[in-house]
Amino acid sequence: MSRTGITGITLAAALLMAGAARADITIGVAGPLSGSEAAFGEQFKRGAMKAVEDINAKGGVLGQKLALTLGDDACDPKQAVAVANEMAAKKVPFVAGHFCSGSSIPASEVYAETGILQISPASTNPKFTERGLPNIFRTCGRDDQQGVIAADYIAKHQKDKVVAIVHDKSAYGKGLADQTRDALGKAGIKAALYEAISAGEKDYSALVTKLKASKVDLLYFGGYKTEAGLIVRQLRDQGMQTRLMGGDALVTEEYWAITGAAGEGTMMTFSPDPRKNPANADLVKYYRAQKYEPEAYTLYTYGTIQAWAQAAEKAKTTDWKKVAAVLKAEKFDTAIGKIGFDAKGDVAAPGYVMYVWKGGKYDYAD
Repeated sequence: MSRTGITGITLAAALLMAGAARADITIGVAGPLSGSEAAFGEQFKRGAMKAVEDINAKGGVLGQKLALTLGDDACDPKQAVAVANEMAAKKVPFVAGHFCSGSSIPASEVYAETGILQISPASTNPKFTERGLPNIFRTCGRDDQQGVIAADYIAKHQKDKVVAIVHDKSAYGKGLADQTRDALGKAGIKAALYEAISAGEKDYSALVTKLKASKVDLLYFGGYKTEAGLIVRQLRDQGMQTRLMGGDALVTEEYWAITGAAGEGTMMTFSPDPRKNPANADLVKYYRAQKYEPEAYTLYTYGTIQAWAQAAEKAKTTDWKKVAAVLKAEKFDTAIGKIGFDAKGDVAAPGYVMYVWKGGKYDYAD
């Protein structure tokens, strides 16, 4: 990291800490501010900071100003638990986070024990909301929804192709791969290969050799951008035109920074892009004026904090039980649309759509 980057982070942290000292209500944001998924952590931070700024400009919550405290879990389960305990020690009433399902799930146990309401903008593993924890919510969809969309698209457009499924052994990656495999099975399509890789490696030649031997046309990958990008590059190096498809963890411009032209045609599932909503035009303009593209989970984090703030206002308290009751009973106007939550804490909002990478940008697939 450059000296300028370190200074920028230090300054941002100092401003957040100063804000926390002056504010009446401090809320938490937790995600991978470092590590391989730091781009998503930056999305969380940017979305949260602007949401707090805008809410405070309108009078705050319950007549009190908000401030943020940041928690860096690096998408590591143990570090996520440590972050959750730090949030509990600070007695925050609410945490927007985490990003990786493998972090959100163990952290949620701490939040449940300590009375903190958690809303994840990005954790898609079904288990997150399937354990009956009353304080747990998410504003994103679930992997069993992503898997169905992926399988339906393959059945309609790639049915006669040889399909392989690979995952990175993470809670997110394996869960997504399994859901897609099951949905493909229901559509009468059996994967020629089902393999696991180890995240963090650089050489995937053994996998590429297996894919080449099986003449795989379409590789469905459950995992994150770095490994996906490296696999695509190594496929192209071996002269293979195998198309890669994945989930929402590929919705970042950093994916193309890894792949370059090798990423052309990569497909992934993600919710409808809130940047395309005319109601968000000024918000998108603000970010772009800051030379930052508010892609993927930037506006999802913004909307997550909006939903909590509106629920707290209606509940007339930040007490998690009362706020949770409002979240499950009402609808909320947010940057990601008008949303509500079911009894499990899953969001009631538009589902997933298919995207495709073309010329270094991604957009809806045909």
